[in-house]
Amino acid sequence: MTERLVVIGGDAAGMSAASQARDRRGPQDLRIVAFEKGAHASYSACGIPYLVGGEVPDAETLVARRPEVFRDELAIDLRLHSEVTEIDLDRRSVAVRDHRDGRDYREPFDQLVIATGGLPNRPDLPGAQAEGVYGVQTLDDGEALLRALESGRPRSAVVVGGGYIGLEMAEALVRRGLEVSLIDAGEQPMSTLDPDMGALIADALRGLGVKVLLGEPVEGFSESAGRVTGAHTAGHDVRADLVVLGLGSRPNTALAAAAGVPVGETSGIRTDRRMRTSVEGVWAAGDCVETFHLVSRRPVAIALGTHANKQGRVAGINIGGGYAGFPGVVGTAASKVCEYEVARTGLTTTEAAQAGFETVEEIVKSTTRAGYYPGSREIRTKVIADRRTGRLLGAQIVGREGAAKRIDVLAVAVWHEMTVQDMTGLDLAYAPPFSPVWDPVLIAARKAAERVERLSGHD
Repeated sequence: MTERLVVIGGDAAGMSAASQARDRRGPQDLRIVAFEKGAHASYSACGIPYLVGGEVPDAETLVARRPEVFRDELAIDLRLHSEVTEIDLDRRSVAVRDHRDGRDYREPFDQLVIATGGLPNRPDLPGAQAEGVYGVQTLDDGEALLRALESGRPRSAVVVGGGYIGLEMAEALVRRGLEVSLIDAGEQPMSTLDPDMGALIADALRGLGVKVLLGEPVEGFSESAGRVTGAHTAGHDVRADLVVLGLGSRPNTALAAAAGVPVGETSGIRTDRRMRTSVEGVWAAGDCVETFHLVSRRPVAIALGTHANKQGRVAGINIGGGYAGFPGVVGTAASKVCEYEVARTGLTTTEAAQAGFETVEEIVKSTTRAGYYPGSREIRTKVIADRRTGRLLGAQIVGREGAAKRIDVLAVAVWHEMTVQDMTGLDLAYAPPFSPVWDPVLIAARKAAERVERLSGHD
């Protein structure tokens, strides 16, 4: 008898799981139905700011696989505009609402993958539901914002939140010719960086012409005839023809929790390394799950497409009869703001202290290429190490072109629990167009190693 796999969520995690399961089990052995409530599946959400900014020509460019590829080539029954509204674990079925014709029906399953992603944090503030207030969680959201920019021709915008999405959207709107203000409750943008590195990003935004208001939580939005006209904080009223919310997201687990699938302290669904929940035959992957931080040794919920694809792949391999595990994360991420590239891995200084580490930190200023080579630009590299052992706990980079991907060397070092002393001998590539003879990563590691050695001599 053919087994039935139902996948809830048609983006990175869900369709990776479906595809990997299909690679290992044919349609006569495993019937796969995937539900996606939006109009698109298998797309790059990370590309939405570049669609809005004009670097990406159209939404279809962000789609990795069109629905007909899944249906015709992989025998995966992908149903768009179809929202799963209930999981019934006793009946082993899901309730589905087809938004195209309003039809409600049930779909049975033997195996279930929950890949419901994340929900954007939308503040419960006056005016937050007004027309012209946008989130950018899905490709549908991105298209809606793009239509507003092209048809309404707004002149001013407020971006709320100074995380990755907020900063990328601020730049995109500047590229569109709008007068942009960014409001963030924190003292510096990029709370995933230490304040000394985040300050560099605030300066970059101001250099782009963005009005930056820090340490000022938004208290509400003004509106006229149901349409947003501005945002206000305790100290400022800022005019805006549209507002973009970049306040991050949280795991979308209401459906799973209502069905009795356990969630963890981060509100993400609990799974083991194979992406199995504690409910037989129920798997979960992507932004809706809780994962394990390999440095802090604590559960975390980090919404990144890289993790979602890997977790979906692991789930699909296991459903298909293979064996795979997802070991955890070290929190590596990168972004671009104006001409600046930003990257981080591991723990920040604050996170390291919260995890019980005593740290040493070093920030070094260097260049992306040999100083005499044309196009050499400044790069600042910060490393955070354990005071007693020298183990690398985290790192951050802010610089111009050629800076961000250096974080990968540091991420590998964090992953393998290398010490900064070990890192000083790393055999990294050198040529004047790519690096000074002492790469910024090696300089930062060397400086931190020297501090660890000095401090250990005083213990």
